[in-house]
Amino acid sequence: MKQIVLKLLMLGDGGVGKTTFLHRYVKRTFLDSTTMTIGVEFLTKQIMLDPLVCQLVLWDITGQQRFRHLIEQYMKGASCALILFDITNMTSFVNIGKWISLVRKYYEHLPVILIAAKCDLEEFSMVGDLLGQKTQKRFGMIDYVKTSSKTGLNVDLAFEKITKHVLESKNLILKR
Repeated sequence: MKQIVLKLLMLGDGGVGKTTFLHRYVKRTFLDSTTMTIGVEFLTKQIMLDPLVCQLVLWDITGQQRFRHLIEQYMKGASCALILFDITNMTSFVNIGKWISLVRKYYEHLPVILIAAKCDLEEFSMVGDLLGQKTQKRFGMIDYVKTSSKTGLNVDLAFEKITKHVLESKNLILKR
């Protein structure tokens, strides 16, 4: 089997749940509490997408403003990105524009999926699906996925969608 390595960036404001999202995906656990990521942290996961073995290198990039100057260095060689916002935090949603602008500054055509995080807290939501979907289309992102790291809702699906999109665009797997 052919092996390929993909670099995935996790972007979004501090506190939106990037680290928890990655831990749910890679380690199948929910972290009740985390500390703010300083700089960048890495996780890896190997998945099989016939006929490929994909090594996903997941870059958990800080959302803190004081480390924003380092993000350009972290973006080099990226295959795709997931931009997360917290459905209970309107500021994190408004800042999607800043994150997508940062991505487009360095990679005009980088595939990006918009992730609505913390959907287990639907009763406290400040951002509805229609607004999320409109934002995804407005910024030319390839998809919008509602997720919950706590319940595991659509976490695997988000990574599957972005990985398949990248591999299909490189003609490494057939479009279905």
